[in-house]
Amino acid sequence: MRYKFYGAGALAAVAALLTTASPALSETRTPNRQCTAGAPSITVTVSGFKNNTGTVRAQLYGPDANDFLDKGEWAMRIEERRSSPGTMRFCFPIDKPGRYAVAVRHDANNNGKSDWNDGGGFTGNPKLSLLDLKPKFSEAAVTVGSSPVRANIVMQYRQGLSIKPI
Repeated sequence: MRYKFYGAGALAAVAALLTTASPALSETRTPNRQCTAGAPSITVTVSGFKNNTGTVRAQLYGPDANDFLDKGEWAMRIEERRSSPGTMRFCFPIDKPGRYAVAVRHDANNNGKSDWNDGGGFTGNPKLSLLDLKPKFSEAAVTVGSSPVRANIVMQYRQGLSIKPI
């Protein structure tokens, strides 16, 4: 199902799906599992950040496409403070083969709220707009088998009446 959002609160509505207060630690991983070399996983490299401050949250969804972006239905969440320029990497261990998607949110002003300053991105880098901020699972999903998978995510931010990379 595709959701259409209208009005100035559109970005905040979708970003709210990915929002809670900023973590006190430099990294929070839920559940607390690390990737193992050679084992099934998704490693995302995230680029195109607006600034070097705030908190970045990456959430893994799948393999059930029906729960994509539903509040609290992520399989794993990683939060890290952003304090230096360049890309960020997040690795998610995968228990069983299937299709998975990663959603990333940058709380650029580190206020713990979703607002117009925040950015987001998804595996597959689907095009977003103010009227359509929630991509289909099929647009964002990658297939994970018995070995590690890598994906790139380019952050997108509101720029005037558009949502696009900086």
